[in-house]
Amino acid sequence: MAPIVQCMGLTKTYGGKIALNQIYLNLERGRIIGLLGPNGSGKTTLIKIMNGLLNPTAGDIFIDGLRPGIDTKYRISYLPERTYLQPGMKVMEMVQYFQDFYPDFRVDRAYDMLARLQIQPYERLKNLSKGTKEKVQLILVMSREADLYILDEPIAGVDPASRDYILHTIVQNYNRNATILLSTHLISDVENILDEVVFIRYGNIILQAGAEQIRKNEGKSVDRFFREVFAC
Repeated sequence: MAPIVQCMGLTKTYGGKIALNQIYLNLERGRIIGLLGPNGSGKTTLIKIMNGLLNPTAGDIFIDGLRPGIDTKYRISYLPERTYLQPGMKVMEMVQYFQDFYPDFRVDRAYDMLARLQIQPYERLKNLSKGTKEKVQLILVMSREADLYILDEPIAGVDPASRDYILHTIVQNYNRNATILLSTHLISDVENILDEVVFIRYGNIILQAGAEQIRKNEGKSVDRFFREVFAC
């Protein structure tokens, strides 16, 4: 079976600045993959190209064999770093919006997760705390039966007590034939759920390896190995 994501010589420049430098990358199906790198490494640019929000300067990218566009939007469930939901909407209205827009949206799953986190459907987004807003958006994203979930900093604004539940939600509520691409700085919090990691720096992929392979070969956690690699 072909990879869910294929990048071949993928390049993006802004003016004279190279954001992505001839990336060759395959992401296989059924994996939870960490996209890891410091600020300015190219993570967000790569994610936006996958979602069809930016066009590459050169090279090719395919999502399930298709170039990013209208068709791939129905294969990808995307959690951006900043919310795009309207603050005046009620939680139940956002659930209805996702149900109307995405045929693969599971209303029962969304309400089950909302109940478990004690988030009231009639609350308006503007009245919720920052952490609760992020939980609501994550619930909406994970209630879809997508082929590729792209999560940009899903636990950055969430209190430590809620992180385990959110990670459990991510693991338990996605299509097992799908792939999760998770971009985060909180590596120690997420590495136990990762099957694979991709290290990116200055627009270059410098490592793609299994998480367990790193722990076995390097004799250290993914978090510690990351810190050593990027300290150079």
